[in-house]
Amino acid sequence: MEFVRLTLMSLHIHVASLLLLLSPFPQIISGQESFKKVVYKLSKPLISDDGKVYLCSEKKFFAFESNGSVAWTLSLSYRCSSSIAPVQGESRKIYVLAEDRVLKINPLNVGSSETAVELFFGSEYERVGDIVGLAVSISSSCVLINVKNRGLFAYRLQGKLYWSVGPVLYQHGYRQGCRKNITECYFSSVPVIDHCEASIYISNNQGEIYALSTRSPHFKWIQDFSSFGSTLTMKAGNNGLLYVTEATKALILAVDVSRGSILWQKSFGPLSMEDYAPAVDFNGWISIGSLDGYLYSFSPKGVLKKFPIVLNMHSVIQVSPVLDCSGYAIYASQTQTEGKVTRIIGDYTYISAMKPKGVIFTLTNPATGIIFWSEQYPGRFSLELLKSDLQYFLLDESILLAFFAASSTGNRLPCRSSSQKFALSCSQVTPENFSTYTASGNKKTILLFLIFESIILLVLAITVRFCYMFWKKKKLQNQHLGKFLDKRRSLRLQKKVFDRSITELQQKAAEEAIANDMLEKMGNLVKQRENIERKLSTSYSLGRDEIGSHSPSLLPLSDRKTRSFSFQGAKKESITLFHTVSDTSSETSWSEWDSDTNISEDEDEIDKGKSPIEIFSSSDDEIYQEEYQSTTPSSFASTSRQVNEIEEMKPGDQEDSVDHPLQNRIRKRKSY
Repeated sequence: MEFVRLTLMSLHIHVASLLLLLSPFPQIISGQESFKKVVYKLSKPLISDDGKVYLCSEKKFFAFESNGSVAWTLSLSYRCSSSIAPVQGESRKIYVLAEDRVLKINPLNVGSSETAVELFFGSEYERVGDIVGLAVSISSSCVLINVKNRGLFAYRLQGKLYWSVGPVLYQHGYRQGCRKNITECYFSSVPVIDHCEASIYISNNQGEIYALSTRSPHFKWIQDFSSFGSTLTMKAGNNGLLYVTEATKALILAVDVSRGSILWQKSFGPLSMEDYAPAVDFNGWISIGSLDGYLYSFSPKGVLKKFPIVLNMHSVIQVSPVLDCSGYAIYASQTQTEGKVTRIIGDYTYISAMKPKGVIFTLTNPATGIIFWSEQYPGRFSLELLKSDLQYFLLDESILLAFFAASSTGNRLPCRSSSQKFALSCSQVTPENFSTYTASGNKKTILLFLIFESIILLVLAITVRFCYMFWKKKKLQNQHLGKFLDKRRSLRLQKKVFDRSITELQQKAAEEAIANDMLEKMGNLVKQRENIERKLSTSYSLGRDEIGSHSPSLLPLSDRKTRSFSFQGAKKESITLFHTVSDTSSETSWSEWDSDTNISEDEDEIDKGKSPIEIFSSSDDEIYQEEYQSTTPSSFASTSRQVNEIEEMKPGDQEDSVDHPLQNRIRKRKSY
């Protein structure tokens, strides 16, 4: 990369002399106005929203109309700074830096009995330190003052300290800022305010840039740009970008304001001074004038346009361009010289310019490349300005550019206020204009990162699924899962055996005639298989599937006060017996009730000597269990005797006797 070292033979003085010599009026004219008695060298200008231009010279503060006439003047107690322009604040108030103090001027009080100038920052008797920069955030209602070796101070508009911060900050046990040297580190630039982000950007003398919020002294990020140089000049794009220029190496960097990362970097021609300030329009284009005669304009994506297309080889641009009142076009000046010498020695480029011959002023829209207006000095507009009160001041191109912008000379675009400009600029911020991936050219890296991220998400999903299944099985271990699975496995094996047997019998029946007992056997197998299929299709309850679990017995319930009895069966139905006639029913033994309740409700099972009885739990979700209950001949005999006794009883006897439990049982069944 080519480095540039600047040498310029006092072009400011040459051009100022050119303007004064070409003026048709003398420089000192007697009159009533005191400013006409002395030739003043003016400071950098401030263009306000009301169309006035404010300048300072020594202990005089001037307010000019856009046509060059003096609107009013103020005498100051301190000598104002010529290198730092006045700053506009709230309600048209103006802040001026004078002898390391900040003065607050209220133009509305000029000519009235109220005080127009007051001391805002500093002491009347001593200096607080070298003030490096001054800025005002109207949206945050604070004034920012950078004092060398002391830090950045934020004051309320009423003059009360809001917060302060130095270049080194300790947060959470870590040191932030001034990584190379703490003792000799200080903020060295003018605070730059991003109105869209409500952020402040400032750099130190070691090449580090800080991003802070306007409402707190905490750093958003700190980036080290010392590899590019230590003379950094910043300009807020108000579009998601911070433009950083390095004059020595003639570089421009586009920095993402959210992270401080570099989106792109470009080079341009050599600059006339280290603190050269580029101009940024509300399309996001930044324009820089170079000593090679070109005006370099870069889009938010880094696209370069150079003006003019046809260049005079002996021309230079030494002053910063000025934004017009619409915010979309810029005024620039190109100085024509008698000659220009360029020498390259090592890594540096030396440019020497001869005596200037003339100046060309232009109004250009960098985004479209349209030149709205152009005039060569002396021209109609420049001569009109020199006929005004400006003839009594020492001028250069930057002063004339400010008056051209204030008067909208040659401008066909509508003017807007500062708030409208910032609102319009912020509304045009789009993510696609500031994509880190597109600008940095790391598409392949980003694609690999997305693939890696997808793999990580897939692994996490599988891990979560595995943990869920493991937890679920762990939970089921406490609910006799093993017994449940063993039961299911046993039922499946039985079903396979029944399927095989039924298939064999069906094949025999198809091939030859078989006996009735074989058909009956096959029917029994089909029933047993259906029973197993029914059990397998039922959703079992793991918590109550225990071996040996039985349904509650059919027991009589009595409160011992009434003459009725109730039964509760396995299906939770209640059965109330008939009321007894005599009190002797209370003497009935519970053993008789127990023996009677063991009789099966199914008449088919009574006829068999030994048959399987299925015991169902009170819930449909419980596991079915099969138990074999044997019925002895004696029980059949006792049952038969009880039935015969009931049938032989007379109607009158039945009325006077106690209802037999079995009789009540039979009555219940007959009622169905």
